[in-house]
Amino acid sequence: MPAYHSNFLDPPQVIGNMAILPIKTQFRGPAPLQNSTENDIIDESLYYFRANVFFRTYEVKSEADRLLIYVTLYITECLKKLQRCSTKSQATNEMYSLAISRFDIPGDAGFPLNTVYAKPHTQQEAEFLRTYLTQIRQETGLRVCDKVFGEDGKPSKWWLCFAKKKFMDKSLSGPGQ
Repeated sequence: MPAYHSNFLDPPQVIGNMAILPIKTQFRGPAPLQNSTENDIIDESLYYFRANVFFRTYEVKSEADRLLIYVTLYITECLKKLQRCSTKSQATNEMYSLAISRFDIPGDAGFPLNTVYAKPHTQQEAEFLRTYLTQIRQETGLRVCDKVFGEDGKPSKWWLCFAKKKFMDKSLSGPGQ
């Protein structure tokens, strides 16, 4: 069975070879805002996460797939952090600190998938991509927190059991983190 791919086939903007897609968010940043009730790339990543995380290889079919890969890897990082949280407020604080912490972007030496992603062409594009991904990380962390800590406020074992899985055998954090 093949992995699930993004349905966003016509991105409004591309940096390097990663799509810059509109998202529904409450966080400030450069992402184009999506005001409708339709799903965005974060919703799509969360929906496909539990199926896609089992794949060791992933065929990239569009620029949006590269963003889907990034968000999927970030969801795994979120789940690793959420394993240690017992309350939703503690989890929300952890997700915020993880989102704004320093991270590598495509083209940086520490980025795990430089073979799949192209380096931004200019320094301005690199800064735009970093702030866009920070905004994506903030919104993704908030939504993952809502999924893991449902209405009852207790962590869901059906989400946390995926914390040890490595999508494509990769991780956004370095070894030992």
